[in-house]
Amino acid sequence: MTDGSGSEPRFIADEMLGKLAKWLRTIGYDTVYHNVGEDSALVQRALEEDRIILTKDTHLVKRKLVRRSILVESDQPWEQFRQVVKELSLDVKSKLFTRCLVCNHLLVSVRKEDVRSRVPLYTYLTQDRFYQCPGCEKIYWSGTHRDNMLRVLTHALLSESLGDS
Repeated sequence: MTDGSGSEPRFIADEMLGKLAKWLRTIGYDTVYHNVGEDSALVQRALEEDRIILTKDTHLVKRKLVRRSILVESDQPWEQFRQVVKELSLDVKSKLFTRCLVCNHLLVSVRKEDVRSRVPLYTYLTQDRFYQCPGCEKIYWSGTHRDNMLRVLTHALLSESLGDS
């Protein structure tokens, strides 16, 4: 499926695709996770916000009002991720770690002094750059968790290019 709109794709993932939503956020794509409510509310939001529906539900993609969707084929989160990245030729590098993994907001840079009481002392002493989610106010920094996520992401994408699963 191609986006066709000329703008950056935005997604809405249904309740079966929470991990996929998180990894799309990790690479910087606006991805809403719809895990409450009826399918009709998901479709309505997708239409109102110009989002591509990501689902494993064949009945959902056949609905008359559904304009743009990707029927996710695998039950495995990494295969789901690779399918969406490949199908839409998504950029997986330029916007890494720019969105809140919890609530999808774009992160904003904050002064180190402003997070002193909100991060572990060791983190405060060893890190210089901090980011905050304006929605949930979670604080992010480039620590070992980020490095581990980057390794996992690189391995998953490299596995695709090598033909592994």
